[in-house]
Amino acid sequence: MSTLRPLKILAFQGASNWPMWVGLERGIFARHGLDVQLSITPNSVELARDLYHGRCQVALTAIDNVVTYVEGQGEAGLPGPADFFAFLGIDDAVLSLMAAPGIGRIADLAAHGPIAVDALTTGYAFVLREMLTLSGLTAEQSPFFRVGGHGLRLEALLAGRTAATLLTTPLDLIAEAKGYHRLARATDLIGPYAGVTANASRAWAAANRDTLLAFIRAWKESLDWLTAPANRAEAVGIFATRLGGSLTPALAEAACTLLLDPAQGLRRDLSIDAEGLATVLRLRSTYATPATALTDPGRYQDLSYLAAC
Repeated sequence: MSTLRPLKILAFQGASNWPMWVGLERGIFARHGLDVQLSITPNSVELARDLYHGRCQVALTAIDNVVTYVEGQGEAGLPGPADFFAFLGIDDAVLSLMAAPGIGRIADLAAHGPIAVDALTTGYAFVLREMLTLSGLTAEQSPFFRVGGHGLRLEALLAGRTAATLLTTPLDLIAEAKGYHRLARATDLIGPYAGVTANASRAWAAANRDTLLAFIRAWKESLDWLTAPANRAEAVGIFATRLGGSLTPALAEAACTLLLDPAQGLRRDLSIDAEGLATVLRLRSTYATPATALTDPGRYQDLSYLAAC
């Protein structure tokens, strides 16, 4: 009787977990020899700590979080250098700036107080800062405050604790259905942006190569299954059940239609967009402290594991 290899995965609650959910529901990870345990993190600071200390082996998060901690610019207070790296691409940051009813333009946010972000030094905060800057707002006119992950930011928006925040699909659709305004899609303003990736520590990956390759193969099989037209109804059902909450069947369908769009949804080939990663590095070079010019994407990714699959 074969023994499954344990693998702890940490992620934010969101649509980018769809292949993960499919793999769990349909036993795909188990067929690849993995006993996967998926946990949801409240914010990027806790995620970085858990990955660093080995409390999880794979983290599904924006690649900017990898850059943040490799460069020693994060808020987690890690005791030493982080050797995090991205090994496959999941999406290209399906982000929208959502605002309270009555706010119709980004420029109007100057009169509405602090804006909710996950953490002050992570990439989506820099995406938002760039969007605001391009719309003519200074940091003094549009200060940020830390709330946590996407679900917590949606709660803050709906409760009136912030006038605006960046949300991923389908949380943007939930807000929109309640009368909140989509002020802009992030990539419409800032251009391509590399979003969620699967990440690990280099030391763990080198010592557990077979486990990492099994995860990649299982993820690919899960993605192939959910993108097959014959599986659409069941795949959407898994998506809706896992997210639950305020996600109506119509909103689930709308979110899945976007995620299945080859041009803007889940990355079918699991690559990490080079132009999008260049934007990540440009924004971090511009807004992070201490200011550092970041130009070498190889410091933050290694696609050789993906190539081996």
